[in-house]
Amino acid sequence: MDIYVYYRVPVAHASSMQQRVKAMQHSLAQQFHIQCSLKRRPELSHDCQTWMEIYPQVPTDFAAALAEAVSTHALPALISGERHIETFVDIEACA
Repeated sequence: MDIYVYYRVPVAHASSMQQRVKAMQHSLAQQFHIQCSLKRRPELSHDCQTWMEIYPQVPTDFAAALAEAVSTHALPALISGERHIETFVDIEACA
C-alpha cells in the first residue's frame, strides 16, 4: 500500500513547514523502515504551494501512526485547508 498526502502551504510558512515535515518523515522512516519523500508543485496558487508527502510500501497500521505524527508535529497549524490522503495498492498481474 502506498499513501500520498497533498495540501497547500502558504509561502510564508514554507520554511517552518519543511522543517516539521522532514522531522516527522525521519521519525516515521526509522519507525517503519520505509523511504519517505516530500515534493511540491513548481507554481504558486493564491500565495500557496501545493505539497505532496509520499509513503510507498507502508504496512496497514501506518495510517494511524501518520495521523498521530501529524498532530505531534503540529502540521495543521501551517497549512491552508485540509490534508488530503490518497491510498493506492498494487494491481496484481494476471497469469
